[in-house]
Amino acid sequence: MADRTVDVLIVGAGLSGINAAYRLQERSPGTTYALLEARDAIGGTWDLFRYPGVRSDSDIFTLSFPFRPWRGEDSIVDGAHIRDYLLDTVRESGIGDHVRVSTKVLAADWSAERARWTVTVTTGRDQVEETYEARFVFFCSGYYDYDAPYDPGFAGVEDFAGRVVHPQFWPEDLDYAGKRVVVVGSGATAITVVPAMAETAAHVTMLQRTPTYVVAQPKQDALGNALRKVLPARAGHLAMRSKNTALQWTFYQACRRLPKQMAGLFRKGAVAGTGSEEVVDAHFTPPYQPWDQRLCISPDGDLFAAIRDGRASVVTGHIDRFVEKGIRLADGEVVEADVVVTATGLALKLLGGTRISLDGTPVDLAHTYAYRATMLSGVPNLAFCIGYINLSWTMRSDMTARLVARIVNRLRDSGADTVTPVIDGTPDSRPLFDMESGYIRRGAHLQPRATSDYPWSMRQNVVVDAWATNRADLDDGLAWSRSARNRTRTSAGTGASA
Repeated sequence: MADRTVDVLIVGAGLSGINAAYRLQERSPGTTYALLEARDAIGGTWDLFRYPGVRSDSDIFTLSFPFRPWRGEDSIVDGAHIRDYLLDTVRESGIGDHVRVSTKVLAADWSAERARWTVTVTTGRDQVEETYEARFVFFCSGYYDYDAPYDPGFAGVEDFAGRVVHPQFWPEDLDYAGKRVVVVGSGATAITVVPAMAETAAHVTMLQRTPTYVVAQPKQDALGNALRKVLPARAGHLAMRSKNTALQWTFYQACRRLPKQMAGLFRKGAVAGTGSEEVVDAHFTPPYQPWDQRLCISPDGDLFAAIRDGRASVVTGHIDRFVEKGIRLADGEVVEADVVVTATGLALKLLGGTRISLDGTPVDLAHTYAYRATMLSGVPNLAFCIGYINLSWTMRSDMTARLVARIVNRLRDSGADTVTPVIDGTPDSRPLFDMESGYIRRGAHLQPRATSDYPWSMRQNVVVDAWATNRADLDDGLAWSRSARNRTRTSAGTGASA
């Protein structure tokens, strides 16, 4: 079992897991680790999603890693190129030697006496059960369910004569050329799928219950590409990353502080893109303020262009049920379709659904508080990684990876073998992800809690979070201790445990 006993076990080989592994190698040399991935390939989200047009709605300079420059021309990048970037990062950094794919983590149990996690996994096609042991476990598995998307439970699906698909499980054999397509939803996935499918479909209808703010953004960053021609690769990359972070932060603050003015700007942009005030007022004017829910990006205004050209349209209404020829709305209208794409959103699943226990006693994550959005109160030697909702995921995940490396180093150097977040009392709290997006609201009861003050806060503000996290006092909110076995060894003169 020697190859399954490590200092740090990282769960998930997507953006966050690869980032965590790199920072561990860089900042904690000599630390042994393994990177476990449930799927058959690395890449996480960017390997899972294969629907038409799949891309990031964050610019690549802030989504990519600060330590590995993006060299492509586009700023808004498709999923295949992001997946290739991740594969290249793993190969060039040596992280690939530590990755074990087709290895799904089922449970993790902490032994207080031994100060070790025993992690149960299944591996390979035959799902053979194995165990790993680790001093520290770092979950980089995101926060949604890879196995099951959100299902609203539409009535009458079995009556529909066409084909129903979900973007999370896009079928390779789906031929929609020349067919009528209805995409149910108005989030980032729908905004991506509609113009991509409209290139070959007879017509694509985006059927939404509630409008979303959609903002056109250039696919290429002219200033960025000019800067990168005169600066060294790393300097150019970091300059673009800093510029875009500042712009995104300013944009978000403007939306929160001047919502009416920003909503007016978005309306003007949508009218210019679609060429129709009537379309915008009916279908692109949400009943909420900007950034109450996440904004959607349309690269080069591709969604607006598809609507303006007549290749796509939008219908806003409530679904009654599926019928043979399509979808019937509550007002009796039938939106006819040959193919229906249910871009209805994600289902929240924390820590990849792993069962966490302390000496055999299960841990309910909803009864914990999140220490710097990185660890859980009362749970020793365990971290998790989440990204921002209002900025690029990596802006937060890299911050977390560097903090975890600091914590691991102190465990190694201090003689302690246990670090546990401890919160005093039961302060007023809210769910860790505090936004009105559907999948977040539906999963609020599953989330750890957060307060308004550090170290138990996550502000969704990269400036404030970076200041608080990068300068974190590791004695504020964290209790460092030695296990009984470690104390026994020390008193016997053998020194701190490895």
